[in-house]
Amino acid sequence: MATRPLTLTQDPLFPLTRERIVDALARPAPSPEPDDLHLAALQEGARVTEAAVLVPLVGRPGRVEVLFTQRTAHLDDHAGQISFPGGRVEAGDASREATALRETEEEIGLKPGSVTLLGRLPQYEIPSGFRITPVVGWIEPPFALTPDPFEVAAVFEAPLAHFLDAARYQRRQFRFRGRHRHYLAIPFEGRYIWGATAGMLYNLCRMLRR
Repeated sequence: MATRPLTLTQDPLFPLTRERIVDALARPAPSPEPDDLHLAALQEGARVTEAAVLVPLVGRPGRVEVLFTQRTAHLDDHAGQISFPGGRVEAGDASREATALRETEEEIGLKPGSVTLLGRLPQYEIPSGFRITPVVGWIEPPFALTPDPFEVAAVFEAPLAHFLDAARYQRRQFRFRGRHRHYLAIPFEGRYIWGATAGMLYNLCRMLRR
């Protein structure tokens, strides 16, 4: 298993306001970097499952936090992983934003009215065939959460500033079924955030830092 740091320029980003985040999300996404090997482009004609997640940003006094879920260990898909609330698009969903808000309410009990939508991150495709639309939302305390105990083992917050420090990201790889798989990872206080969640955070980092 290989690890090497990223090399984005690290510049101060503060004060980081909701308005600044909206402005960054409204601009075209940066082009992929030459060594962004974690990005998986699904082949034309491949079976695709559309999904959406909410990237919840919490406005705390003097700082912005990111809200994560940790999936329960018994689930068939991504058991135990740290992720954003979200899931598959259903026929009744009017938009990807509707999917993200519906799934978030189902998973952690956060009411859609508690979320102000700020914009989207680039779609993120993974080798299993999912095409994920990350929807960024802003939450002002106080708010109530009632996690679904079947799906969610824990809900926690982490400072957004942690994920805007490019030196914290790691490019990693492993061999699976005869092929090298590449992914991003970013540790946080004993937790290990990796895969699509880390990749989407990295996209947010790039969009806010440019």
